[in-house]
Amino acid sequence: MEWIYGIQNAINYIEEHLTENIDYSIVAEKAYSSNFHFQRVFSIICGFTIGDYIRMRRLSIAAGDLIYTNEKVIDIALKYGYDTHESFTRAFSKFHGVTPTDARKGAKVKSFSKLSIKLILIGGSTMDYRIEKKDSFKILCKRRKVTKEENKTATHDIQAYWEECTKDGTIQRICGYFPEEPNLKGLLGICFSEEVKDSQFPYAIGVEYDGREITDKDFEVCDISAKTFAVFTSKGKMPDTFKETYKKIITEFFPQNERYEYANGIELEVYPDDNIDNPNYTCEIWVEVKEK
Repeated sequence: MEWIYGIQNAINYIEEHLTENIDYSIVAEKAYSSNFHFQRVFSIICGFTIGDYIRMRRLSIAAGDLIYTNEKVIDIALKYGYDTHESFTRAFSKFHGVTPTDARKGAKVKSFSKLSIKLILIGGSTMDYRIEKKDSFKILCKRRKVTKEENKTATHDIQAYWEECTKDGTIQRICGYFPEEPNLKGLLGICFSEEVKDSQFPYAIGVEYDGREITDKDFEVCDISAKTFAVFTSKGKMPDTFKETYKKIITEFFPQNERYEYANGIELEVYPDDNIDNPNYTCEIWVEVKEK
């Protein structure tokens, strides 16, 4: 319930400051969440980013200002965060399909309404998961700083990193260190969301480390302290099923679970093989949790 009220608080804050420079970290605070986690959850639930929401709301209201007031176009542009008449016209035309001048003359424009979070009856479906209380362990991996740009998610950077590591042989070399009896049975994607700074956070590709000698200088060993994870199985066509499973984790598991909440720690993607074109591909999502 707190999460539902938190999102609405964040939306209300955005609406109250649409004509100002909005600090996303303050928006996240209104939702009782970290900046990184809130932006990711918002995108998953709504289907667009916070930046997209702000932009579309501003352009929607700007159309009303053009139609119902005598304000100059440049003044309306500046009011909603555009430095020049040209930049405002480009953004306005792309969103509404008509220019500001056409809108003022009576052309049809689009309306993008304020989000409102409502409590509805959900449930009645099953979601398989297990709780893993894991002692400290080590991961051998190659890390890269991934950037979450304004109006975008970090998905593009992560996907590009996987493609790069596949082409240059990094993944093949990492798999050479795969332990004989791993607890994490697959190649790992590791999201260190607890280390977010500004719009960047470390993302790694690796395997559980068994202590053997490392001959690759560009690999590192990360010590992971003892943690509790909620583990979910994702089965189906990738990447659609992965996204759908993660959405259910956010919108169904955490809001309804009476014992555990999101820990804002690390998350693991466990891929048992590279046959992601299989329509029944199965992988796991490990999300760090903590008791309420």
